[in-house]
Amino acid sequence: MNKDSLTITDNRTGKTYEIPVANDTVHATDLRQIKVKDDDFGMMTYDPSFMNTALCKSSITFIDGDKGILRYRGYPIEQLAEHCSYLEVSYLILHGELPTSAQLEQWTSEVKMHTFVHENIKRLMQGFRYDAHPMGMFVSTVAALSTFYPEAGDIFSEEKRRKQVLRLIGKVPTVAAFAYRNSTGMPYVYPDNDLTFTGNFLSMMFRAGSNRYKPHPVLEQALDKLFILHADHELNCSTTAMRNVGSSHVDPFSATAAAAAALYGPLHGGANEAVLRMLDHIGDISQIPAFIKGVKAGEGKLMGFGHRVYKNFDPRANVIKKLAEDVFEVTGRNPKLDIALELERIALQDDYFIKRKLYPNVDFYSGLIYQAIGFPVQMFPVLFAIPRTSGWIAHWQEMLNDAEQKIARPRQVYIGSPKRDFVPIEKRR
Repeated sequence: MNKDSLTITDNRTGKTYEIPVANDTVHATDLRQIKVKDDDFGMMTYDPSFMNTALCKSSITFIDGDKGILRYRGYPIEQLAEHCSYLEVSYLILHGELPTSAQLEQWTSEVKMHTFVHENIKRLMQGFRYDAHPMGMFVSTVAALSTFYPEAGDIFSEEKRRKQVLRLIGKVPTVAAFAYRNSTGMPYVYPDNDLTFTGNFLSMMFRAGSNRYKPHPVLEQALDKLFILHADHELNCSTTAMRNVGSSHVDPFSATAAAAAALYGPLHGGANEAVLRMLDHIGDISQIPAFIKGVKAGEGKLMGFGHRVYKNFDPRANVIKKLAEDVFEVTGRNPKLDIALELERIALQDDYFIKRKLYPNVDFYSGLIYQAIGFPVQMFPVLFAIPRTSGWIAHWQEMLNDAEQKIARPRQVYIGSPKRDFVPIEKRR
């Protein structure tokens, strides 16, 4: 008997089966041999929301939620946030290794070559209503990009695929900034490729008049670090959408639009906005004890605490907490920060939250930073989508090169009516 296996006895039939184990997993199709009758479909696993199902084998991001660990390609997120730029990290995520100086210079130059969008894209975006949500515009415009680059459908050409990767990473900040400017009625600002990746985005967002925009270095660096922290997070909802849609072999622009649409949902990309609403609702430090009491009584939620994956500190939260202090030294201290700090202090000393392993996550402070820099809350999911594009594309490419992957097609457990005969409408009751 192979020791790397499970022995399963089906008490319905008394039969025993040996199921191989690899990487602490069993292959779901190996369960199909477990049947009551020969013409049965076979045993399936039932796993709503994929709580305990591995979709793929991946070498991109490692998370240990119990220990509060997040690594990109083996590198701890804290080290990358301290020492790297976002484009350096995007290279790492997509290529598997950190770039040399020459590679980073070439990569940066190539991304900047693709920051401009076709003028027809600008006219397309101008067709949206003045009050269109920036994320809705972002999703629609990224999808529309596929019509401008029909060769993007040739996904198994390594050369053409690489060009679409550069186009996506280069153009998503431009699309995002144009969506914001549309909502404010301001003229669109073209890319300034003399600036950094993040500085250029800030310029396209906030430049006014003909003077060149010079971003504050602290704010520019803070946003760049936030981009690093949000670049990938394993198989979350939007990344799973990217893989599932991409498994149909659609072009990467369409798959990215699908991933961004998943991110648009308030349970995914809108969590930091919910934190700001909570802090506004609390209003003052003196109201925190009453708010905590209400949370314990089931009268509300402590937003920005707890995570589907992390049962310890979200490693990104500590980085962001320090960033918030740096940003507020430049912009002036937001009273909400003091409420957030006191709320965190009280919650981390309360057995109610400790027993439930509710610790601050990445969303607890990120919204405060975005707001301090000048971004409206409607832009928060768009700000999430810009850096996450690198992670989405990395997973898409990994999926294409994985011989075990096929078009996504999960099974269902049918609980509807058994076979029944059609009844003419005049005889129905």
